[in-house]
Amino acid sequence: MRLRTVLATATAGLAAATCLTAAGPATAHANVPGRHACSPVVSIDRFSDALDKTTYEGTFVGNFSALAVDRDGSLAALSDRSSLFGLSGRTLAPKAVVPLADESGAALDSEGLVVDRDGSYLVSSETEPSVRRYSRDGKILDRLPVPDALRVAPAGRAVSNGTFEGLTLLPGGRTLLASMEYALSGDTAGIVRFQTWRKTRGGHFELGRQYAYRADTGLGVPEVQATPDGRLLVLERGFTAGVGNTVRLYLADPRRATDTARVENLTGQDGVRLVGKTLLADIAACPSLGATAKQPQPNPLLDNIEGMAITGHSRGRLKVLLVSDDNQNAVQTTRFYQLRVRIA
Repeated sequence: MRLRTVLATATAGLAAATCLTAAGPATAHANVPGRHACSPVVSIDRFSDALDKTTYEGTFVGNFSALAVDRDGSLAALSDRSSLFGLSGRTLAPKAVVPLADESGAALDSEGLVVDRDGSYLVSSETEPSVRRYSRDGKILDRLPVPDALRVAPAGRAVSNGTFEGLTLLPGGRTLLASMEYALSGDTAGIVRFQTWRKTRGGHFELGRQYAYRADTGLGVPEVQATPDGRLLVLERGFTAGVGNTVRLYLADPRRATDTARVENLTGQDGVRLVGKTLLADIAACPSLGATAKQPQPNPLLDNIEGMAITGHSRGRLKVLLVSDDNQNAVQTTRFYQLRVRIA
């Protein structure tokens, strides 16, 4: 989703695609455990602005809304302007771009991305909203069903630019989960719905359980990622003009939450058991690592962080990559962040 920002006319300089490295004093200690702590369980290794305001084969590199690890260990990076990039997992350098479109050839407001086990791409668009399956070369292979209530009004009860933002495949590869960014009309503000689908023996996805999650006041949910044990990393994000972005990382557990598929209105006082959540870190509390911001921010490291992928894990410790959506805006930055997260 394109959060509102102050527009500027200045053109940012181009940067070459290089390794994900820390700026300034962080370089020498980028891989020291516990260094650069954001919280007792989260630390930041490094960040990179290398792709900010660059192009690849005539396509603007940016507007990133989602990340995923591809089958060969490279990164897939989804632009909300209907472009799917392949990036080097080591240097971030672009190595491929595939255009995406809907059934009529129109551009998508693409927000969530999953690489399925067969190598196809599952992509959510918040326009309708929708989830489609694409081949490696960008052809539509399937379209998943969506509950009527989750459609944008007047077809449903969702607000425009507030629907499917996050998309993740749960362990085992049989359950897909999409997070709404904001509450439906009729639901209490801040309580958003997580929709799931179950994969059939034929390889299609059919509607599954639905859960309710309460975001912090004024924040929405731009991304979710399943952890190896079936819990979820959840990004919450907001923007205040003249102040900047708020970005928080939570660990959430949907396994005991109520199935809300048949609950018309979520009030928070209706006996519904919400998805439990625990704050892992407020990203504003991370050391800045010498980062600079082009507009006011609580921490110059911050920008419009929207995409997330778990790039490695071992015994309850995760490597997590975040990316910001620069909205192709001169006062925002395409920035990658490498975090270490302990969940056990």
